[in-house]
Amino acid sequence: MTIAYWIVAALLALFYLYSGGIKLFRTKEQLRPMMAWVDTIPTPALRTIGALEVAGALGIVLPPLTGIAPDLAVAAAIGLVFIQLGGMALHLRRGEARVLGLNAALLAAAVATAVLAALLR
Repeated sequence: MTIAYWIVAALLALFYLYSGGIKLFRTKEQLRPMMAWVDTIPTPALRTIGALEVAGALGIVLPPLTGIAPDLAVAAAIGLVFIQLGGMALHLRRGEARVLGLNAALLAAAVATAVLAALLR
């Protein structure tokens, strides 16, 4: 079970470190080709989403790795679940059902990470 956690958590963390990092440091113009929705939200909200994604990525890796407050991994994974639910709602509202596959995969990975982290405590 530990190996399963680390595989899923590492992949999820890599995705969110990249995704959150570009939302934090790139301009809307740079993000627009891959994320058409960035024009529908204010820049501070975009930066907040990016910060939450990076925090979630760090939260699912660092606590179990260091042994300091490992329960935070469960909370971080649940936070990533909520980020994906919000992303799915945004895409549905915009009529972008074609991108929901990625959201669903990330949602499933976040749920699996939360469950595995809870079982490993």
